[in-house]
Amino acid sequence: MLPEISRRSFLKWSAVVGAGAAAGVAAGGGSKLLVPSASAEAPAPPVTVTPHVCSMNCGSGNCVLMLHVQDGVVTRIDTDQQDLPWSPAQRGCLRGRAMRQQLYHPDRLKQPMKRVGKRGEGKFEPITWDEAYDMIAQNLDRIIKQYGNQAVFYIYGTGVMNPVFKSWPTGIVNRLLNQLGGYLNYYGTYSSAQYAFANPYTLGNGGNNSADDLVNSRLIVLFAENVAETRQGGGHQYYWYVQAKKRGAKVIVVDPRLSDTAKAIADEWIPIRPTTDNALINALAYVMITENLHDQAFLDKYCVGFDDEHLPEGAPPKSSFKSYVLGEADGVPKTPEWAERITGVPRETIVRLAREIALTKPCALVQGLGWQRHAYGEQPVRALPVLAAMTGNIGISGGGNGTRPGGKSAPSLSFPLGTNPVKASISVFQWPDAITRGTELRAKDGLRGVEKLDSNIKFIWNYAGNCLINQHAEINHIRKILEDESLVEFILVHDIFMTPSARFADLLLPDRSSFERTEMGRDASIQGDRLYYAPAAIEPLYDTKDVYEICTAVAERLGVAEAFTEGRTMEQWQEWMVEQLRAKNPDFPTFAELKKNPLIKGTEKPPVIGMQAFIEDPEKNPLNTPSGKIEIYSDRLAKMGQEWGIPDELPPIPKYIPAWEGPEAPAELRERYPIQLIGHHVKRRVHSTHDNNPWLEEVEPQMLTLNEIDAAERGIRDGDMVKVWNDRGEIHVRCRVSKTIMPGVADLPQGAWYTPDANGVDTRGCINVITKYHPSPGAKGNPQHTNLVQVAKL
Repeated sequence: MLPEISRRSFLKWSAVVGAGAAAGVAAGGGSKLLVPSASAEAPAPPVTVTPHVCSMNCGSGNCVLMLHVQDGVVTRIDTDQQDLPWSPAQRGCLRGRAMRQQLYHPDRLKQPMKRVGKRGEGKFEPITWDEAYDMIAQNLDRIIKQYGNQAVFYIYGTGVMNPVFKSWPTGIVNRLLNQLGGYLNYYGTYSSAQYAFANPYTLGNGGNNSADDLVNSRLIVLFAENVAETRQGGGHQYYWYVQAKKRGAKVIVVDPRLSDTAKAIADEWIPIRPTTDNALINALAYVMITENLHDQAFLDKYCVGFDDEHLPEGAPPKSSFKSYVLGEADGVPKTPEWAERITGVPRETIVRLAREIALTKPCALVQGLGWQRHAYGEQPVRALPVLAAMTGNIGISGGGNGTRPGGKSAPSLSFPLGTNPVKASISVFQWPDAITRGTELRAKDGLRGVEKLDSNIKFIWNYAGNCLINQHAEINHIRKILEDESLVEFILVHDIFMTPSARFADLLLPDRSSFERTEMGRDASIQGDRLYYAPAAIEPLYDTKDVYEICTAVAERLGVAEAFTEGRTMEQWQEWMVEQLRAKNPDFPTFAELKKNPLIKGTEKPPVIGMQAFIEDPEKNPLNTPSGKIEIYSDRLAKMGQEWGIPDELPPIPKYIPAWEGPEAPAELRERYPIQLIGHHVKRRVHSTHDNNPWLEEVEPQMLTLNEIDAAERGIRDGDMVKVWNDRGEIHVRCRVSKTIMPGVADLPQGAWYTPDANGVDTRGCINVITKYHPSPGAKGNPQHTNLVQVAKL
């Protein structure tokens, strides 16, 4: 059943723009961009400029987009041009500037649909909204009554990121489910699970210096950090790296590939084999210790477990970090020669880098998130802060604690969720296990809050997310789970496109884009405090509805509408949020003032120096660790590893542990699959968002990058089609032959939409066809950079 549309709307949307306008070929087919046509007879209507923000999850913090609107149509996207001394212009990147191609894409979902074929086939038929609401309510009610609320799972998704219409981790759907008795929680993220798990065991609540303090650094060493591609928006982290470079800082980048960040600002690129960063850090520590370059006084005063003299009570002898590095614990000194064999970094480079880090002050050691998305990603997260402590760079301007750059806090707007009566929580990455063996999960499997689950997952609500298939590991394994309707009994997907995940829906709902709803939020990140109110720029297209309207209709059917809405419209909730903030912050503008002045940049704030108070007086300002100090040796991790039966995988000090698919994998496996495959975040996508954007496909087509040495051995030339495979699946994709990646390593950017042919071979370049579903030991998180593959010319 098609939605009713007016004659004017039909005529307005009947035109297809020709080659002279912004038409292009979409990544998944040959569709042209559909935009309204103007009448040649009527005078041109006036153009208004509507401020908006980019709500995608790149980490840049909602860059400003200025939408040029004519006769109800977005005709152009500009951006912020106002530079302030403390807040550079929030200029949108190529992704934000290309959002018009998403808004008017012909493949937008236009009406609710229900599945008619087998799950995963992508066959649907239109239904009415009332039928859709009934399906949601009936299945929720049935499953909760039959299995309990733990059977309901609101899966992780980041396609919508603002305080109200938020797909993760808190938003409108959470409020509805709480009114119904709750749902199975998750903790962590696909991006940062290992980081979030491991860092508190070393630093407790110790935050890092804000990025604008980088201008005071003399040396900056980036480990797996690629902000020039991942967070391109103006005024964010990359901006401050550039400013530091202009102020004379030397920049070194450690990464398997010559990233855009390395190309743009690095004085030196040090290639390293994936999964081996901890071996490099251990060898750097070895040089500092044996050459007496470390700050022993700092370690004695502020740290636990660096040496045997400062181990916690009850720790085994020779279990300190120093004993491990010197080989006193296992008979293997972590020398530069030892590390060279593992990492591929020359011993001379290791020695020089160790001396440079130790002797240059202040030095900022910064980690990205790429290196923690591997088999034992918890280890380097804890290891780099040890180097920061060994060199006494913590708590000083221009230095840092070896984690990710911090931000500047400010009170935030928040939507009231209520309380989830369900206390059970699983790792964000582990929902497939909660489907197939949920009732068997225990603490050692990452289950928190309860001893065991009462039910496996039976209902999945997927809003603005593509982790159901595309962004999860080992797609061929996951699709078998989802295709089995005896496992998950109902899957609801609410999105703007028929994504690979949407093809597995039982009920598919068309969402509105951010330009078709009012966005509101507050950003208090790198540059300081910024507030925004972004009204809908155009009337909603097609027969789409926002998530609040959907949840309200479902709440009415389930008898909780009054508790859910409290009698408020969405605009009234937004006003309520502002008033709640004003109650604690009287200087905060009123809702009416915010609507008149929708983009407010805060006042200048000095850089944050992380852990400064602790360094100045550790007795009065202890860290949130059992000792109150930096715990290089964590007694809590030692006990956890023993209780879970994995002491070698979850050690109390940061160690190098060979990955299951890395340079020290079994020889037979390495012979079959000799190439390590990683999947970096590219500038043309935010995770999987924009993979079908025609403009961005022109900017950066999906390609595998292979070193020229490996390519020559296989007879592969630049531009050839290749197959990439292992035991988990096969991908066909075009190859880029280059010197920008080290030999033995290949890179296939993550986020391409899974597009299998009749034989199940992916034809788009979706890396998760060949990644492994094997949660990391501590966080039970995403290890998707841990892959061995073979590559051959097609």
